[in-house]
Amino acid sequence: MALEDDLLEQRHARIAQIEALGYQSYGRRYDASTTIPRILGEHGAKSAAELESKIEVRMTGRIHTIRRMGKAGFAHLAQGGERLQIYVRKDSVPERDHGLWELLDLGDIVGVTGYLFRTRTGELSVHAESLEFLSKSILPMPEKWHGLEDVETRYRQRYLDLIANPEVASVFLTRSRIVASLRRQLDSLGFVEVETPILQPIYGGAAARPFVTHHNTLDIDLYLRIAPELYLKRLLVGGLDRVYEINRNFRNEGISFKHNPEFTMLEFYQAYTDYWGLMDLTADLIRQTALDATGATVAEFQGQQIDFGNVRRVSMVEAVGDPSLRGPALVEAFEQKVEPTLIQPTIVYDHPVEASPLSKRKPSDPAFVERFELFIAGMEIANAYTELNDPQEQRRRFESQLELRAGGDEEAHQMDEDYIRALSYGMPPAGGEGIGVDRLTMLLTNSRSIRDVILFPLLRPEGEIGLAERLRGLK
Repeated sequence: MALEDDLLEQRHARIAQIEALGYQSYGRRYDASTTIPRILGEHGAKSAAELESKIEVRMTGRIHTIRRMGKAGFAHLAQGGERLQIYVRKDSVPERDHGLWELLDLGDIVGVTGYLFRTRTGELSVHAESLEFLSKSILPMPEKWHGLEDVETRYRQRYLDLIANPEVASVFLTRSRIVASLRRQLDSLGFVEVETPILQPIYGGAAARPFVTHHNTLDIDLYLRIAPELYLKRLLVGGLDRVYEINRNFRNEGISFKHNPEFTMLEFYQAYTDYWGLMDLTADLIRQTALDATGATVAEFQGQQIDFGNVRRVSMVEAVGDPSLRGPALVEAFEQKVEPTLIQPTIVYDHPVEASPLSKRKPSDPAFVERFELFIAGMEIANAYTELNDPQEQRRRFESQLELRAGGDEEAHQMDEDYIRALSYGMPPAGGEGIGVDRLTMLLTNSRSIRDVILFPLLRPEGEIGLAERLRGLK
């Protein structure tokens, strides 16, 4: 601990030295002309001869490595998951800037102007002509920037994870492309993006336990939504025939490699279609999303090559292979024996009515509903069905759910009288679907845990407070 305290004091003392040179230790605006990833993309393949025209750059970055060698030295700056070397000579920069160079620590953020060239070893570099100090790193970087492997540290200090492991940033850039692709595709099909309440007086739309909160002014308990479904379907009643929401949901449930209490879903509802129409749409959505996010329709996940361009379809009875099974027994047999084996994209349709309180029954067999789930790599990725729009039947379904709650099922659906009232005004025939954005991102980034694709996953409170106390002690 004494060594850590000494390092902390040394770095804090550097602030006064840097300020004595006339710099601000936590600088202000710096107008860069380019970025490190752009420099590498535009000039990374150019030869030394092609760089003789002295291409000027003005950039920023965090110091990743530094080597001082008398009157000259090298450093690597990191930005956007990429690194670029800078070369600093005492006779090439102002005296004050060279004084700054002598005070820099790993992790500090600087601005550099100069021109591109190749070193004797052929590495693309920036010959610095000026330096600007932008921010001080008081705490030292991890000993191995590319080897930060402690899971607790990576998730709790995601900022450090992003600094130390460039591949982590690429996961979240891919996630951004996934969301953008889903949004673009639905927009192009005439869907309208909407927002529905996160705080709800009655939670519904899924089988899950909620988080409970309290509104002081109204003096009522409220619930963080477990799904936006019942509000989105109210909009179908109101005449918005195609709606979607990319939403945060909250479920008070266990944590696993594929479960986090706070997660992201895409939910969309389309009037005048059914679950067969949504099967076609789902296949198109995931194929194009994979292409937009990764550049290909085939992606590797945990040693398996997943073909997002090929979605097979099978009924739950066919998947289980036992036509005598019905109701909860069929669902249990499927979940235990079949679900983990579904590696390639597979739509499993026609589910028992007991497990689907919001789905429309199959006319040919009322024991089943028009519902499907999409499974990839043994995980449920999407859930969809032909929406139940008969208010009397919906009331009976809710009442059967209340009986389950009375029997101890805490995840059974509640009665929602206003939703039944909305249906009583007439909801058009429709299909609705939810797609798990986090799990889809896991698949397309080869991430084993859902925590790897959520920037700030929920963790137990941090027990060690010594560092915080030491930081507060600095003057």
